[in-house]
Amino acid sequence: MVATIIIVIIIIVILLAVIVSYRKKITQGCCGAGGDAAEKVIRKDINPAEYPYTCTILIEGMTCKNCAARIENRFNQTEGYFAKVNLRKNSAEIRTKAPAEDGEIKSIVAKAGYHVKEIRRV
Repeated sequence: MVATIIIVIIIIVILLAVIVSYRKKITQGCCGAGGDAAEKVIRKDINPAEYPYTCTILIEGMTCKNCAARIENRFNQTEGYFAKVNLRKNSAEIRTKAPAEDGEIKSIVAKAGYHVKEIRRV
C-alpha cells in the first residue's frame, strides 16, 4: 500500500515537471529565448560584389528561428561579414569582404552559443 502511494506521487511529480516544461516551451520558444522573437540585424551593404569571399558552415545546436537570428545577428554586427542562415539545413552562408580565418568564424558562432561542425570553402 505505501509503495503504491509513493509510486503514484513520483508519477504525479514527473507529469507536473513535463507539463511545466512543455508550457515553458510554448510560451518562451524551444531555446528559452523568451516570448519575443529575436530581431534580425540587417546590414545595409549587402551587395554580393562587396563580399567576394564565401563559405558555408554547418552549425550544431540550432533549433528554431530565434537560433538562426542570433547567429545571423552575430555575423551581421561584425564588420566585414554578411550571413544568411538556413535553419532546415543547419547551415549558414557566410560572405566576407576579406579572407576570414576558420578560428574567427568559429569564435563568432560560439559567442552566439552554438558550435561549428564544418566549414566549407567555395
